[in-house]
Amino acid sequence: MSNQPVQTVSTSGDKAKIALAVCAVIAGVAGFYFLAGKPTYMRAGALVAGLIAAIALAWTSLSGRSFLNFAKEAVRETKKVVWPTRKEALQITLIVFGFVLVMALFLWGTDKLLEVLLYDLILGWKK
Repeated sequence: MSNQPVQTVSTSGDKAKIALAVCAVIAGVAGFYFLAGKPTYMRAGALVAGLIAAIALAWTSLSGRSFLNFAKEAVRETKKVVWPTRKEALQITLIVFGFVLVMALFLWGTDKLLEVLLYDLILGWKK
């Protein structure tokens, strides 16, 4: 997906920015639950504000910018996926169910055959 070189060195300032971004996300989620008695738009606003603050903080660090670029490329690649049609998905699902049924019958038959061989013929135990 990405042809960017891997950089393993980050400054302590970048680490602090990422830590603050994580704290902003946690604060947004905590605000969402803390405002449980308030209207939904206020709760959602607290959550969105925390996420926006986290993205803004992450964008100012090198590693955060790299991650956000990676996320954009991942979304772009996902849009290139060719999804099956409804008919194809149904056919594939029926094939899987059929295979599972055949395997279940095979395993049940194998189990019963081994049961008969072991208990009746080898050990002589009758149920």
